[in-house]
Formats: sequence, C-alpha cells, structure tokens
Amino acid sequence: MLQYCVRQASPDFPQPMRLLPLLLHFSLLLSSVTARHFVLYLSPDDFKDTLPPDVDLNTDWEDFPDSGPRTGHEVDPGSWRSVVDEEFPLDASSSPDESLYASGINKMISAVSSADPRSMEDAVSEIEVAAQAGNPHSQSTLAFFYGTGCARDLNPAKAFLYHHFAADGGNMQSKMALAYTYHRQEMYDKSVKLYSELAGAAISSSLISKESPVLEPIRIHTGVEENKEALRKSRGEEDEDFQITEFQAQKGNAGAMYRIGIYYYYGLRGVRRDETKAFYWLHKAGEKGESRSMELLGEIYAMGAGLERNHTKALEWLTLAVKQQQFSAYNGLGYLHVKGYGVEKNYTKAREFFEKAVENEETAALYNLGIMYLKGFGVKRDIKLARKFIFTAFTVGQPKAFYHLAKMCQKGVGFRENLQMASALFKSVAERGPWGALSKWALDSYIKGEVGKALLLYSRLAEMGYEVAQSNAAWILDKYGEHSICMGELGFCTDAERHQRAHSLWWQASEQGNEHAALLIGDAYYYGRGTDKDYERAAEAYLHAHSQSNAQAMFNLGYMHEHGQGLPLDLHLAKRYYDQALETDRAAKLPVTLALGSLWIRKGYPNSFLVELIDSLPQFYPKVMAWVDEVIMDEGNATILTLVICLLTVLYLRERQRRNAAVLPLQPNEVPN
Repeated sequence: MLQYCVRQASPDFPQPMRLLPLLLHFSLLLSSVTARHFVLYLSPDDFKDTLPPDVDLNTDWEDFPDSGPRTGHEVDPGSWRSVVDEEFPLDASSSPDESLYASGINKMISAVSSADPRSMEDAVSEIEVAAQAGNPHSQSTLAFFYGTGCARDLNPAKAFLYHHFAADGGNMQSKMALAYTYHRQEMYDKSVKLYSELAGAAISSSLISKESPVLEPIRIHTGVEENKEALRKSRGEEDEDFQITEFQAQKGNAGAMYRIGIYYYYGLRGVRRDETKAFYWLHKAGEKGESRSMELLGEIYAMGAGLERNHTKALEWLTLAVKQQQFSAYNGLGYLHVKGYGVEKNYTKAREFFEKAVENEETAALYNLGIMYLKGFGVKRDIKLARKFIFTAFTVGQPKAFYHLAKMCQKGVGFRENLQMASALFKSVAERGPWGALSKWALDSYIKGEVGKALLLYSRLAEMGYEVAQSNAAWILDKYGEHSICMGELGFCTDAERHQRAHSLWWQASEQGNEHAALLIGDAYYYGRGTDKDYERAAEAYLHAHSQSNAQAMFNLGYMHEHGQGLPLDLHLAKRYYDQALETDRAAKLPVTLALGSLWIRKGYPNSFLVELIDSLPQFYPKVMAWVDEVIMDEGNATILTLVICLLTVLYLRERQRRNAAVLPLQPNEVPN
C-alpha cells in the first residue's frame, strides 16, 4: 500500500497542509495501480510553485483538445476485434502480409473456440510469415505467442524483441506491453514515455466534460468461486433488468429512456456501445424534458459522436439542461465558451460557468478550472491554484485529472519531478484506451461458455498489464484445468505448462495489489503446486497478502510460526497472527478457536501424544477427503447412501412414534384394564 507522510509545514507554507486529506486519498487510489509498493514522503520541498526553465506551458501542454472522437480501429489499428468484426481494411490494394494477418487472426479465434490445436498451428504459421514480412500487427501477435508459450516455445527475449518491432511500427497493444514491462522493471524513464503517449490517445476523443463512469473490468471470480452476481449483471441485452428497463422506455418512461441511452453510450452492464441507439433513446428522453439526457445530447452534438458535429445544437441542449436545473451542464457551456464553439470565445464567461459547475459538485469543472489557471486563460497564471483544482479532481477519479497530474509529476510542474508516480498515473489512464475493449469481448465469451476464447483474450490483456485480466486468466487455468482450452507449445497445455502459466499470472496480479493472488502464490509454494515446495517463499507471499489485511494469510502465518515452517518456531507470534485473523474476519472464529486450542496443548503438554495427533492431521485429512470423494461422493454410492439415510430416518421416526404411544398418560375418564 502506498503511504504518504507530510512533514510539519512552516506557517508561511500552508498549501501542503491543506492538501493533506487529498494526499491521503491519493495513496488509497494508487494502491491498486502501481506495480511496486513504495513509501513516498511529501514535505513542503516536494511542492513547486515555479515553472522549470525547460517547460513552456504554451507549447508543451495540451489544454482543451480540438480532436473529435475516433473509432477504436483508428486509435488501435490492427486489433484482433477489428479483424473479426471486419473493420480491418482489406481490399484489392491490401498487401499480402495484411491478408495473411487477417486470415491468421480469424483462424486463431476459431481454433480456441473449437479446441483445435492443428488450426492454431496453421494460424500461428500464417501470422509468423506476415511478421517476417514486417507487418507490425503480426509482430505484436507473434510476441504474444512467445510471451505466453502458446504454439511456440516460451521465450521472453523473442517476445520483447517482436513487441519492440511492432511498437516501432505503430501497434498500440505492443506499446502497452512494453510500457508494462519497463514499469515492472522500474525503468520509469522509458515506461513514462510510452504510457504518456498511450494515455494521451486514450483521452483524446473526450471533448467536454462528461467522462464515462469508471468501467472497471469485471472480475469473473471472487477468489473462491465464480462471481455469479457480476456475471448476471454483464449479460447485456439478455439481462432481465435490461429488458425490463427497455420495456419501460418503450412505454414512454423518460428515466428508463435515459438509462437505456447511457447503457449504449458508455457500454455499461455488458451492453456493446452503439452511438446510434444511444442518440435515439437520449433524444426521446430529452424531448420529454429529462435533464440528464439534455446534457449528454449537448456533448454528443459538440463531439460529433455518431453524427455530424453541430455546436449550435450543442449550445441549445446544454442551455435547456441548465434551465431544467441540471447544473453540471454549466461545465459544457464553459467548454463551448473557452473554445468559441457556437458562441464568441470568452474566457471570463467560461471561468464563471466552470465555477458554477464546481459549486454544484461537477468534478470535471475542477479539472477545467485547473487548466485555465495553469495556462493563464482569462486569469493570471497560478500554479498553486492549478495544482489545487487538478489534484481535487484527481481525488474524485476524473480521468483527465489523472493524466495532467501525471504530466505535472513528469515535468516537475507544481510538484517535484517524480517519474515513478507519473508512470503509475499514466498507466491508469492508458488502461482506459480502446485496447481495453478486449476485456468486454473476453467477458462475453466467458458468459457464452467459450472458455478457451476468454482465456486467450484475458491473456492478451494480461501481458498489457491489466491486473483483473491477469487474475481472470489465472483463475480460468486453475478452475477449468484441462478444460480451459489452454494452448501450449505442442497442442494443449501440459499440467506443468498450465500450472506455470497460472503461477506467473497470479504473481503479476499480486505485484499490482491483488491480495487473493498473493495468497494463491503462497499456497503454490507451500503445497508445491506448479512449482517446488518452498516454505520461505510461501511465507513471503503470505506476508504480502497480510499487508493487505487478508485474514487467511494471517492464519497461515500463524500456522507456519506454530510449526516452524519457513518462519521461526514462535508460539507467541503464532497466537498474535491467529488473533489478527479473527479481528479482521469474524468468520474465522471456528478455525482460530481450534488453532488456539492447539497452541494451548503445545504449551501445556509439549511432548504428549496429543501433539503427535495434531501434527498427524495434515497427512490424515487429505486421505479422508479422498475417500469421501471416491467412495461417498460417487454418483451411484451417493444415491444408495441417500436412500439408506432416508430409510433409517423413517424407521427412527416410526419407532419414536410407537414409544410415545406406549407411554401416553391416562385420560380422566379412562379406566386401566
């Protein structure tokens, strides 16, 4: 976990003390973003109120971008989804390597869907030929094969080399993979350069203010079992809740129209983004006076999202929204005035609109005010105020604030230069790019039962540094085993290949703050699953999970101290960890009570047969469970056992009824025989 300590500031330097609550929140936000855990001490010296001499804010800093929205293929050319959806441009002028790449990708997806290793080999061969001809998208995919050991030998060096070639050729997913590699290796000067470019591309199409809700990739498991509730809510148009809302919208309910509109606009609840359908429903809701829809219609017209850009209509809808007391629309009006779209450019009015939006808790306006003070648009340039506004917007999750805060750390504007922090911030923004759409494709595939395709897609995202994808891919490998359609070096994965791949994925997820992943890594070393037994490394992993307040890890550490496995034999420390496990999770009461009983016996009767009995339980328990699985839980035996139990229950109840009848007391008018 990131920790921030602000040393006492002098009275003439109040700004850091006012930022203290924000800094603490900052630490919480980034604890799941950075791949390395570190402590950063902030003092008044870490804040800078002057510009570095080599930074020119007029040329080195974006303010309010002019670019319109671009399709996923335009931002992420050569993505697998664009090939399968036939968005990848293929015509008579296409080169042979482009045709081979498209053919190879389609065969690859078909191979994992039909569990056909031979087709996978054909697909990889075509992609390899195209890669050797210099096609960057083929080089990126071939790097993935070498990096995962899928249909090619596991070779990280070749994977890195091909990703490097592909990134030079413009492949964005290879840039993500390289940036993540540099970030893990703490080569922040290189990771920042790539992540800043990727983050800029990720936010380039968002013009006004209305950022999409934070679309976290869905975790398909809870750590122990499938995450059924999250999966149910991600079924898109097939979900019952969506269908009910759609029915209400069709019956004229304006609120339902708005909800359906944003499902399509942002791609929420498993619904695939569709700007045409989004506009249809939002326009109908807006005509009925639904103020939130009016504001979004203003954005759609200003951006030209799915239709021709029209700043006059954007101004009309935003003005209507404000009249309907949708005060966050002031932010959109401020944007139109700062750019001069549909109105005369007026920085003073723009600032006033942004301030009104801030008064009504519109977080994007905080960011826009920060940019105005940073650039000196209609106001005197003020680095302190710019930092305050941008930082506040960051603490509530505004993506553009993440981007500009990262840039401030990179350039040393407002803060002392900090490439490590800049890299982590840029990474969090870059992961919102169109390449992240693979996550929805993977989820849809999993829900449809296409486990092999889901594993392939999550694995692709995993090499780009998406922690949830790393966790999901590892879970599929562990949960489904040989049914995961894991493609190895030669055909399907061997048990060793599958365990090694899952182990690597859990480890990467653990580095990024996934406590369950750290726990599973510890289990792998403790039990020797997919690796050699190593109690010391198991203890390291459990300590990592313990630092994230995982009760199971605390219990495991107590057990290891109790038995001297990988940690010093120390009954006092064992008790401390057992107590912590119970304090963290009350559900641990039974195992902790038993463990404390074991400790009491060890202390009071150290060399007795009771200690020997307790120590023998770990060897005896698996044998009992194996017998239960093989004998009791066998389908035929379980049925017979159930019938026997039912028969014995009936006989017992009848016998008890007979005995009760035999001892019934005499009624008042009855005479004994």
